[in-house]
Amino acid sequence: MSNEKELARPEEQKASDPSRVEPEMAGMTRADRDKYFMAIAMAVRLRANCKGNRVGVVIVKDHRIVSTGYNGTPSHMVNCLDGGCLRCSNRDQKFKSGEAYDLCICVHAEQNAILAAARFGIAIQDSTVYTTLRPCFGCAKEMLQVGVRRVVYLHEWVPVAEADPLMNEKKQREYEKLFLRFGDGLHHLEMDDPDQSWACSKKTPKVMVSDEHGMQDQ
Repeated sequence: MSNEKELARPEEQKASDPSRVEPEMAGMTRADRDKYFMAIAMAVRLRANCKGNRVGVVIVKDHRIVSTGYNGTPSHMVNCLDGGCLRCSNRDQKFKSGEAYDLCICVHAEQNAILAAARFGIAIQDSTVYTTLRPCFGCAKEMLQVGVRRVVYLHEWVPVAEADPLMNEKKQREYEKLFLRFGDGLHHLEMDDPDQSWACSKKTPKVMVSDEHGMQDQ
């Protein structure tokens, strides 16, 4: 005599099998292409090697990923977390927030993704960049220069504040001016990030300064 499990229809067996329960993220990313690509950028971020923010980027063209990048020291150099970057190793002692970027050898995730595409001869004009952190001044300029049309980011980033409120206003205007030039705009994606506490720096600058590029610790 057959037992109930043997008599059950295949679809009933599938529904009762816990291993067949679909992850919540799967349905979400199928329904929303932006969340799909951002989830991949979050996976890329796991390779990041920096004492500040850990950032992951994917560049997408024609709904296909053509390049990825994460932040860290250049290839074949000692990793940031192993003391490879003098500035990052002394970010709480010798160097105040916003200072000594000329000494920082870490490459931003957006830069690494752009450079990887260039290295392998991949065109990224009219592409979309998905990044886990809103781009800084320098990365925004570089993305404009290579023809990126759209930027989607997960977490906010703002230029380091100056003590002078008027300078803050001017800096913010210059920053926003860059993003007005992206043909399909800049978009903040609302999406859960279970690793935010690991990926996003908690360092708050006590001294209101900035380097000439207007970049904060990353």
